[in-house]
Amino acid sequence: MPKIKKSKTPKFIRRSIYNIKSILGLLRIVLSDRQFLYFSCVIVGITSALAVTVLKTFAHNVFQFTTYVNKILKLPYLNSILPILGIVLTVLIIRKFLNGSLEKGTAQIMIAVAKRSGFMPKKQMYAQIVTSSLTVGMGGSAGLESPITITGAALGSNYAQDFRLNYKDRTLLLACGVAAGIATAFNAPVAGVLFAIEVILADMSVSAFIPIMISSATGAIMSNLTLKGGILLSFKRGLNFDYHNTIYYVLLGIIAGFLSVYHARLFRWVEHRIGSYSKSVYTRAFVGAGILGMLIFLFPPLFGEGYENIKVLANNQAGELLDNSLFEHLNGNEWWIMLFVMITMMIKSIATGLTLGSGGNGGNFAPSLFVGSYLGYLVSKVVTLIGIKNLPIDNFTVVGMAALLSGLFHAPLTAIFLIAEITGGYGLIIPLMLVSSISYAIAKRYDNYSMDIYSIADKGIVFTSDKDRNILDKIDVSLLYSSYLKTVFTDFTSQEIKDIFTNTNQYFIPVLDRSLMIQGIIMLNDVRKHLFSDQETDFSEFIIPANIVSVDDATAKIIRIMEESRHDYVLLTKDGKYIGYITKSTIMDAYRQNLKRLRIE
Repeated sequence: MPKIKKSKTPKFIRRSIYNIKSILGLLRIVLSDRQFLYFSCVIVGITSALAVTVLKTFAHNVFQFTTYVNKILKLPYLNSILPILGIVLTVLIIRKFLNGSLEKGTAQIMIAVAKRSGFMPKKQMYAQIVTSSLTVGMGGSAGLESPITITGAALGSNYAQDFRLNYKDRTLLLACGVAAGIATAFNAPVAGVLFAIEVILADMSVSAFIPIMISSATGAIMSNLTLKGGILLSFKRGLNFDYHNTIYYVLLGIIAGFLSVYHARLFRWVEHRIGSYSKSVYTRAFVGAGILGMLIFLFPPLFGEGYENIKVLANNQAGELLDNSLFEHLNGNEWWIMLFVMITMMIKSIATGLTLGSGGNGGNFAPSLFVGSYLGYLVSKVVTLIGIKNLPIDNFTVVGMAALLSGLFHAPLTAIFLIAEITGGYGLIIPLMLVSSISYAIAKRYDNYSMDIYSIADKGIVFTSDKDRNILDKIDVSLLYSSYLKTVFTDFTSQEIKDIFTNTNQYFIPVLDRSLMIQGIIMLNDVRKHLFSDQETDFSEFIIPANIVSVDDATAKIIRIMEESRHDYVLLTKDGKYIGYITKSTIMDAYRQNLKRLRIE
């Protein structure tokens, strides 16, 4: 008799989980839907915060351990080896324990909302913690915030699945997990709320703010209780704005806008090139991580998240960045230091692209803050050194972070309030508003979408700020098209055309070849006078080009083609072959039905 495979989870943990679910199930029955949702927001906020605490603490301890080992061994190339080890271990874990795949980036959350009805895989609740901690903790040049948001979203989504909540509540709890994650990671509850609204949820009512605010506040409270100050990025100095420096903040915003475009495009190019380098994931990991190791050997600040280096710049101690590098002997010259800072800033996108493209796990949130702080430092330092004006280094360093975050993620409100919260007040709110809006406007001019969703937004895979398009792209035309349309082959007879038009309500006939490829259409208005003529008519002369779309095309694209051609229908193909047609009225009926169903309340 075969043995029953027992769960490896300890019995007391399984029993505890069962008891908790039983209590929550009872509350689900006793409480109203709205009351249970509010209660669930607290639970999701707590669990997301605990997950963030584990992730940040684990990554921080790994980083501290590697730094400690480095100091003991005093090997100049150890920092170059550790990222290789971290990325290879990440790839190994994904291959051996996670079925060979792991979805990365905040785009995966948006795909879940737009295309998967808010469902996220259970493995995302723990896989991100392990893999990103190894990648970033051992020196991979990426951030932990993207894995944090995915973990929070997965916790919210799976909690909703366990209690069979509907699409709206499931999506709302997913966003609550994201908000709690950001709030915990930075002790910034307002930024958590705004990130969930600006980046994750495209359309929502005012009442939806309440659950998200509850989760975000819960995350911030947990952050104060569980995370040590050294782990958080914080500048509690009471920084203030001098309006005489306004023109320099404007200059910073302009440069940041163009730097955002540069960073996003170079990152995408590097990630794509290294990601397609080899079919072997291990070869790709060693090559990409090897190049990353060489960059870190030359420019040590590229090691890890880089938050400690941001604090070094804000303290106007940039010379420390050259420690343990080949350029350490130059740390007494301000101009050489600035050149080092500038090169590090310009190649950060390469380092992050190599980290993620070679198989590591992380995100671009921390790199955007890294690059922004370096830019702010450079602008203020150059203006100061050439004698134009003595600018506050710390102010420009932190404001630069908001500028890049706004330009890269197209989330100006998140950028403004995140930096305001981590600096302990709103003394810099005016320059934060200036640089964030300017950077966003310039970046938006050249890149329609944020860097995380750029490659998939045009395909209608994720929701964007275009709310009408979001609703349209949620419509599955494969469920709406009609195939009950008489067609003819290219060798048709005149009588076939006459029979179809006289015996049906069709006002056009698709013309196909024998492989079902569309060759054109014949319009009723063009041949009406020939239908009852006794003379033989060559109807092939009346074949005109047809509006053709694929069943896989975004619905917004299909509507645009109809409007441009001034026709209320298009022919549909699958794998290039005709399958039917769809009308604008059919799509708009589905649009009206989705309009109410998809609004988050």
